Amino acid sequence: MSESLMIDFLYGTPCGRFLLKGLVNRKVSVCAAELMSSGLSAHIVPSFIKNNGINPDDYEVPEGGYKSFNDFFTRKIKPGRRIIEDGLLTSPCDAYLTVSDIDENSIFHIKHTSYSLNQLLKDKDLAGQFMGGSALIFRLTPSHYHRYSFCVSGDVRLSRRIDGILHSVKPVCHEKYPVFIQNSREFVVLNNKDLGDIVQMEIGALLVGKISNSDYRTGDMVQKGSEKGYFEYGGSSIVVLTKRRLPEIKDEISVELGKALIQR
Repeated sequence: MSESLMIDFLYGTPCGRFLLKGLVNRKVSVCAAELMSSGLSAHIVPSFIKNNGINPDDYEVPEGGYKSFNDFFTRKIKPGRRIIEDGLLTSPCDAYLTVSDIDENSIFHIKHTSYSLNQLLKDKDLAGQFMGGSALIFRLTPSHYHRYSFCVSGDVRLSRRIDGILHSVKPVCHEKYPVFIQNSREFVVLNNKDLGDIVQMEIGALLVGKISNSDYRTGDMVQKGSEKGYFEYGGSSIVVLTKRRLPEIKDEISVELGKALIQR
């Protein structure tokens, strides 16, 4: 069964929703992640590359090949295959991007669903600071590179993890679940000398056992384009919040890691 048909079954039928109660359990997600990290999953790699149109020449291959599916999914890109452009803010990942304004009530729309910024951040005071700004929503698909970088240079003001139920980010799921609110997520507040404070948040989804971020602490200085972390297998998204309102992007556009989104 294809991924799309499986998601439609899980969220669109009574039997599927019954099974979903178990699948969204964190222990089940962790077990699935362990399977994808085992040698049993290595045979999936060739067909996954073919079905998703991935160019293997762009990526580093460890000696002896990929030992598991997650070994491939968390692969590193070859030096020089992505250029970090000279902008104030660059794309943190390869993804499809939409931009939403943050309105007076701190409510914005992601994938046909309205979300309170306070619910997303679980911090009313922090959410209030971004009133009048923009939310950049980066959606990664299986064909995308799943390592991501810091979108700006700056000092780490705050780092936080929010545990949640792992649901898929597929549009059909939003009819019954506020997906971005329930998902496990991690975010960092960075202070940039030109843009002020920005938020960069990673969001996990169904069968994502782990969001793996690099080791950074409050007070550290991070550099735009330096690797922040990676997602293991599963649907995933990144949200960036800015205090500056950005020009509206009405249609979803494709962006690459390092593409300048705010020019100097």
